[in-house]
Amino acid sequence: MALSRLRHPLFSRSLRILSSPARSFSRTSNSTIFTVVGPHTLRPASCSRLTGILDRSLKSKWTDVKYLSSSDSSHEVLGMPALSPTMTQGNIAKWRKKEGEKIEVGDVLCEIETDKATLEFESLEEGFLAKILVPEGSKDVPVGQPIAITVEDANDIQNVPASVEGETKVEERKPTHQDVTDERKPESTSTMINASELPPHILLEMPALSPTMNQGNIAKWRKQEGDKIEVGDILCEIETDKATLEFETLEEGYLAKILAPEGSKEVAVGQPIAITVEDASDIEAIMNSVSSSSTKQQKASQRDTKSEVKSQKNNITRISPAAKLLITEYGLDVSTLNATGPYGTLLKGDVLSAIKSGKLSPKPSSSKEKVSSSRSHQQVAASRESKSDLKQSDAYADFPNSQIRKVIAKRLLESKQNTPHLYLSSDVILDPLLSLRKDLKEQYDVKVSVNDIIIKVVAASLRNVPEANAYWNDEKGEVILNDSIDISIAVATEKGLMTPIIKNADQKTISAISSEVKELATKARDGKLKPHEFQGGTFSISNLGMFPVDKFCAIINPPQACILAVGRGNKVVEPVIAADGIEKPSIANKLSLTLSADHRVFDGKIGGAFLSALQSNFSDIRRLLL
Repeated sequence: MALSRLRHPLFSRSLRILSSPARSFSRTSNSTIFTVVGPHTLRPASCSRLTGILDRSLKSKWTDVKYLSSSDSSHEVLGMPALSPTMTQGNIAKWRKKEGEKIEVGDVLCEIETDKATLEFESLEEGFLAKILVPEGSKDVPVGQPIAITVEDANDIQNVPASVEGETKVEERKPTHQDVTDERKPESTSTMINASELPPHILLEMPALSPTMNQGNIAKWRKQEGDKIEVGDILCEIETDKATLEFETLEEGYLAKILAPEGSKEVAVGQPIAITVEDASDIEAIMNSVSSSSTKQQKASQRDTKSEVKSQKNNITRISPAAKLLITEYGLDVSTLNATGPYGTLLKGDVLSAIKSGKLSPKPSSSKEKVSSSRSHQQVAASRESKSDLKQSDAYADFPNSQIRKVIAKRLLESKQNTPHLYLSSDVILDPLLSLRKDLKEQYDVKVSVNDIIIKVVAASLRNVPEANAYWNDEKGEVILNDSIDISIAVATEKGLMTPIIKNADQKTISAISSEVKELATKARDGKLKPHEFQGGTFSISNLGMFPVDKFCAIINPPQACILAVGRGNKVVEPVIAADGIEKPSIANKLSLTLSADHRVFDGKIGGAFLSALQSNFSDIRRLLL
């Protein structure tokens, strides 16, 4: 697997503290690094020397910031870095430097296996590697845990402590992390696993394949139980909230047990999905142990279900008149019904639901009821015939939603509720665009669509009005201007609406935009878009011109601040002034544009300036070729 070189983003600096013993400070709310100024004073240290991959949405992984001091040495404690936004732990694959060796700026200290790839951990300072705290081959080392100590002077190596105060071994922290995970999601785990009963194994969890992913669907298992797996092999295909991605293995071995079968829906990130082993002889033990624990869990769940049903019985405090009528007509036992109304009220819908389910218990008959039952038998039969007609008319079919559609529905609702939408509409003359498209095809044999040229026009207009290429920052409460112009285009797929991105659209030619749009649209429909191809974007375009839609209003796609809705072109009669100065009617093609904008970013002035730039670029379309 290819190695990527990154500088480490996390470290703690230990300084010499005069007349003060070694101190340890803990900080969990954020990732601020402190410098010890005096015996009792702390101040934030400058972070300008920190480089690496950082994400605004990534929570601080630095849980124990250690400051070590000695009367004879100053040294630096290196923590496990967060080399990707989703990384919470890593494996020490190999130490490139040994204890006591000289290190220079840029030297590779070790190789770290992350949840994505194997990366190199570089030193930012020169000195000597005094102590390796986490040996080669260590697994699941949490981000922020100290892994090594460096010193500036070789004479200080002997004064470095053998361990860091408060440091815990990897083997001790691993079950703790697992226990916390299991405690946090006791209901999401499909199979409870007792690790002490299993041979040496690795528990594979549902990975976070995108920054916004919190659950996914197992679309397909590429490997089956018992199959040999090599580094880089694709284990399964996972459907995220954006696309269907491949899950690769970082270690060789055998796939012993699949915990989340193919087709599993809404599997939470971190939930176990499979177990792998290094030795093929351990597969049978894994399968037998997991199967027995699964059977015990099913029996326990059945007991819980029965007790829950019993507890739900007899929770009726009053019965509505309509419900009483149905109970009398069908001769139902009230104790078998479940009330969903306020204060334990049995509603008509509760009785109808019980009738449709077919799980009914007849009401115990008394001697009086036996006499009256023969008289009302015909009435009840007639009533049941009418109710059967009602049941047929209420027939429906559930349409299962894909993970992508669920996320789209959730985010669009949040956008409409939390973003103040401002709508601005304008009509533009389409004839110059159609003329340019025709000339490109006839003279240069370049085939481009109307949408390709619209993307170029919008990008040029954003360059003319940079205030429109912005978004609202909720944390700071202010408008942030984007450095690049990245246009998101809406593409309809079977799984939902995807928005691949044309990056730096203002710097590309119309033919380059056309080729990229075709490539990204094909990937989107096949579900093979990579995260960087659909995450981000500064402006969106939704074009329904291929349908009989004259104009519409689109919903903003957060965190973007605006989206342009493009309708179809129509022929209209426009007054034009002829050469003789007389106004005459003329036929023109007009296109309706509607801009949906975040009113916190756009006011009337910015919106008007942007639409004016659009109209100007549409009327003089050939200058886009310059």
